[in-house]
This record gives sequence, C-alpha cells and structure tokens, in this order.
Amino acid sequence: MSVFIFSSSQAPVDQLLQEVLASQPKVTAAQAEGISELGTLLFWDRGAMLNLSSALRLQQGLQTAGTTGGLQNLRNFNNQDFEHLRSLCLSQGLLFEDDIFPADTSSIGPNLLPKDKLQQIEWKRPRELLRNPCLIMDGVSRFDIIQGEIGDCWMLAALGSLTMQKQFLEKVLPKDQGFQSDYAGIFHFRFWQFGDWVDVVIDDRLPFLNGNYLSVHARTSNEFWPSLLEKAYAKLQGSYQNLHGGYISDALVDFTGGVQMQFSLKDPPPDLEDVLKAASKSRCLMGCSTSGWMRNTVLRNGIVQGHAYTVTGAVKIRFKNQWEHIIRVWNPWGHGEWRGPWSDGSPEWDYVEPEIKEELYRKKNDGEFWMSYENFREQFSWLCVCNCTPTFLDFGDQRHTGWSVERHINLWNPLLATGRSNWSSGAVSKNPQYFFKVTKHDPKSYNVVISLIQKNAEGVHDAQKLKIGFFITTENSKVLKQDFSLARDVSSCFNLSPGTYAVTPATTEDREFEFVLRIFVKNQDDNENSNSQLNPAPPMDVPRQIQDSSYKAIFLKYAKQGSAIDALQLQRLLNDMVLQDEMTSVGGEFSFDSCRAILALMDLNSNGQLTLQEFGSLWRSVTKYMDLFRREDRNCSGFLDVYELKSAIQTAGLPVNEQILHLMALRYGNVYKRMGFADFVSCMLRLETMTYAFQNLAKGGPQVLMTVTEWLTLVMYI
Repeated sequence: MSVFIFSSSQAPVDQLLQEVLASQPKVTAAQAEGISELGTLLFWDRGAMLNLSSALRLQQGLQTAGTTGGLQNLRNFNNQDFEHLRSLCLSQGLLFEDDIFPADTSSIGPNLLPKDKLQQIEWKRPRELLRNPCLIMDGVSRFDIIQGEIGDCWMLAALGSLTMQKQFLEKVLPKDQGFQSDYAGIFHFRFWQFGDWVDVVIDDRLPFLNGNYLSVHARTSNEFWPSLLEKAYAKLQGSYQNLHGGYISDALVDFTGGVQMQFSLKDPPPDLEDVLKAASKSRCLMGCSTSGWMRNTVLRNGIVQGHAYTVTGAVKIRFKNQWEHIIRVWNPWGHGEWRGPWSDGSPEWDYVEPEIKEELYRKKNDGEFWMSYENFREQFSWLCVCNCTPTFLDFGDQRHTGWSVERHINLWNPLLATGRSNWSSGAVSKNPQYFFKVTKHDPKSYNVVISLIQKNAEGVHDAQKLKIGFFITTENSKVLKQDFSLARDVSSCFNLSPGTYAVTPATTEDREFEFVLRIFVKNQDDNENSNSQLNPAPPMDVPRQIQDSSYKAIFLKYAKQGSAIDALQLQRLLNDMVLQDEMTSVGGEFSFDSCRAILALMDLNSNGQLTLQEFGSLWRSVTKYMDLFRREDRNCSGFLDVYELKSAIQTAGLPVNEQILHLMALRYGNVYKRMGFADFVSCMLRLETMTYAFQNLAKGGPQVLMTVTEWLTLVMYI
C-alpha cells in the first residue's frame, strides 16, 4: 500500500501514522506493522507540494468510473460563480461586464466577418433596446427562434428540439434570473461538457451589425432567451466564430448530457422506422441534415442544402385506406418549408380523418412542415437521435426494459501501444480496457451502445480532431467489433449475445488523447443501474449451520484456551464452517497466507491473534460477503468474473474504478481473472478496510492530495 501524505510536521512517520489511524476502531495505529508489510511509503516533508494527479497520470492515466455527470456536480466555467458575481454587482450598483468573454472582436472571432465589418460591431444590452425586456415570454418554444448572420443552424436545430423537452430545458436554462428583480446585467446557462455539467456566466451585451442582430434573436422583439443562450454557448466554444459550422449531434449531447446516435438516410438500417417511432414516443431530441457543397442553397422544393433541421414529430396515420408514415421537420431559419407531398396546403391532407388533421395540420409560414417518410429519406442525408439513455432503440417486445450506464474518463497513450499499428487490436492491449456483461439478448433489438468522446485540452477550442474509435473483444480476446471515425463523438449500437466483453478505446494517430467512454447495456429492470447501489435482494439460501450457530459458539470451538485464535486456527475454522457447499468450496480453500493477511487487518491489539470481539466483526463480514457472492454468482459457477466482481463491490457501497478492478482480478483471481469465494473474502476485507483508512486520512490531520480511488489503486499495486 502506498500512501502519500503531505505535512509541515517533522514528527516521526510512526507518530503521523498513529495520529491518522487513531480515530478508527477497525484500523488503528497498532496495525502499523501489518500495513508496513504491505509496503507502506509515507512521503512527508516540510512544505512539500507534489502534484499527485500528474504522478498518477504517468502511471495509470486519468480514471473515473460511475455515474454520469449531473447538476449535483455542477462546475463553474472559468471559476465564475453566478450568485457571487450578481450579489457583488448588486451591492455596488453596477452592471456586470465579463472580462473573460468581453464585448469586443476577440469574442466574435477574427475570421467570421471581414475586418471592416468587425470594426462596425456594436454591443448593446436589452435594456438599451427596450424599456421592458423579458428573458422568457409565454414559455419557451422553437418558434421563438430566428437565426441570425452566424451559420450555427446546427446548434439552433438542437436548441429547437431542446425546447420541446422540458426535462432537459430546465437544466440548460435556470429560472433564477431575469430583467425584473435582482437584475445586474448577468445571466447564466448550463451545458454538458465531457462528463460534467458546467455553469457558464455571461453579461447581456449582444453584438449588432448595422443595427441588426448578428446572433440569433427571438420572433418577439422583447424576448431574449435565444440570444443570451447562444452567447453562453459561444463563450463555452471560445467565440461566435466557433459556432459558424458544426454538428447537430455535438449540440444535442451538450444540451442533454445524453447519448446520440446517427443514422445514414442514404443507407438506412432496416428498422429505421421503428427507431423514429420509439424516439418520438420516448421524448428523444432529434435533428437531421442535408448534404451539399453549396451551403444554404434553397432548392425548388424548398429544402435547403448544407443545412440542419429539427425533427419534431413522427407518426403513422390512415391515408387512402392504408397507413402512411409522416415526419414533421422544422427549419431554424423560422421560415422556408418543403413544398412537396404533405406540406402546408398539399392535397394529401384532404384524405386524412378530420380529427387527425385537426391535431397535426397547421398552415403557417413558421419553418415547420410534414413530409412522407420516403421523401424524408430522399431529401435528407443524416438523422441524429439523442436521449439520456438510448430509448430510441426500445422497440419490439421490450417489456420492463431499462438501460444501465457506466462512464469512464481516461487517457489513451501511444507509448503503451505495441505492434506495427498503434490502433490495431493487438496494439492497444496495454491501454485501458473496460469490461461489461450482457445478460439479456433479443435477436430483434439492440442491447449495447458504446459512446466514445474525445476531449479537447483545457482552453483549446479549435484543436484538430483525431480519428478515434474502439474495439470490442470477447473473453478469449477475439476482436468482435470495431468502429473508427474522424469525429468528436463515435457512438454505435450492437446486438451482442450473453457474455462478458471488453471495450478498448484507441486512435489511429500517434498522439495521446483524453476521452470519455460510456457503456450502455440493456437490462430487464427499469431501476437497475450499474452505478447505483442495488436494492436489497431477498434473503439468500445461506447454509443452516451458519444461520443457526452464533459466532461465539464457533469461536469457542476453535479458540486456544477459549480466549483467542491465531492464523492457523482461523484457517481451519473458515474452511470447516464456511466452505460447506459446492458454491463456496469450488474456488479453493482459505490458505494460511490469506488467513494471516485477514488476521493482520482485523487484529486490533497487534498480537497475532483475534479476540472474541474481533472475530465477531470478521464473522459478520464473512456472512455479508457470502450473501453478496451468492447474489452476484448468477450462473452458480462458484466464481465471480470481472463484471460480477464490479457489481459486488458497488453493491457493497465501496468505490471502484477499472484500474482497481484490474489489479484486484490479477491479485486475487485465477488465470482467467475469476475469483472464488475464499479469495473474494480476502479481497473485500482488504478493500473495505483500506477504504476506512482513507476516510480517516481525509479527516483533518495531514493534507491528503488524492481521491479514494487513487488511494485504493496505490494500495492494490503492492
């Protein structure tokens, strides 16, 4: 176990250790000898300030695993706190001016406009334009949005979809602001960036060119949420110029923190109609785009080339005694519509039942129109669908299904690649691998989605994208699937048979890159989530002797003179009393060395023996782990694989990431990285005890510059 402690104290290391461990009855200073045998390294010096994150990055990369980012982990962009800045401005009677995203050409970008026009840009606050500006009037709607001079239709198409899904809109657009009470010229909006939600603060000075909005603006002159939200997104991206051209898929993910999937409409999957129906039913965000080198060219049929649109609906209706699948699409220009079948005023609507027509048909020049599914495929090139989980794949016989999700942030390093090609399946074996298990399989639907996002370096907004992707391998290291693309986000869906798989991110370039990997696996329980503690399972079939016998009677049976037991007696006790059936015994017995290690962890008096009280604590842990082992060993093999081990650790409420999991499987598992019950007990006792030790390190005392997962990773290295 390696422990990095930073302290200005010059006290001896033993004294520091005693102070750190003194408050925890399970891990005390008396265990220093046992901990030292594990290889304790205490680094302490007066005024020492080592960057542990840098050291760990060299050794194992940046790793986290667990829940997807949420507002409970909200991060202030550029460390600007909205409440603090607004309160400061109100107390001083000032209007906020953002020096990080100032009202000058640096925020516009050098190449968005000719130099002479850049010099003509004026910045005005809404209160300089109108007496009574409003942030929102009569709710938020896609029809509020009118695109400006900036070519950010990709972002506005995503924004139009966002307005239709209030569960996402409320995250992006906080309600604690406006032009009436507590107005100080400051606003804030939230976006999802590479695993975390960030809060972006702006002032309300907006760019104008020759008296016209340079940016998006609202259809209603005194409504300003579209302009201000676009400005916040421009700040997040580095400038307004960086909004001039982009991918709707990126904006959908930034607005939701969800997973996106793109479908080619020129070579669509056979179940695309089912995807559209499921996406519409489950309130997904959807967008589509047209191809064409001549951007913003309007064809005779009304469709714009090189343009992004919002998909706002998909239904099947009765038409001339048959079913017709029609798609509703919205143009973020706020005008310009399809002129073909099912458009506004087309004769097809005369053959639709009156109540259906009343519900669907609106003849307005607002940029929104209907078209047939066939015309949709002909006129558009790509469809993008996004939601928190891939509910757009929930079609067919999917009763009581849900999706579990795991998130990992790490670094791919070409120095760890071997072989002729850095991105070949053999080359990436030393880079991070992430295991997942498929338990449910329906040949008619997808059950796994992999999403890989490459991160830009901090403060770098226009970095060249790498061609990234991933391999999916089976337990015997056979490459099953691979997907590479020159994009920020590479996401694919799969239909995999039950089994354990590994995902390995990689790049074709000889450069390192930081990534966010998310693995979505379909299951049969809406509440099941691999990142959350599972609900308590019903009582397991525990051997009757363990249920009926008190730990005191068992202890006295094996104790020397009835007062304590040593490692040899503990070994005999555990093998006799615990390994009573095939499930617990098939993985092997408790060895003398493992019992000696267990005793060192539980021996509070440091005398090489366990008292009755100490044994009672151990016995409760063993029975708890037996229940957990039986619960996770679903195929009753007597072993836990890597995926089952991870689930067991998370169910126990202990921290784990892929590096810890890998090290535990190597240390305690067999050649196939599977763990029997005896080794599982040793592993869990060590993990639980060292977690408690870290919690005590973090309580005041010396400054500990590491996370609990970094601590446990170092522990497992020894």
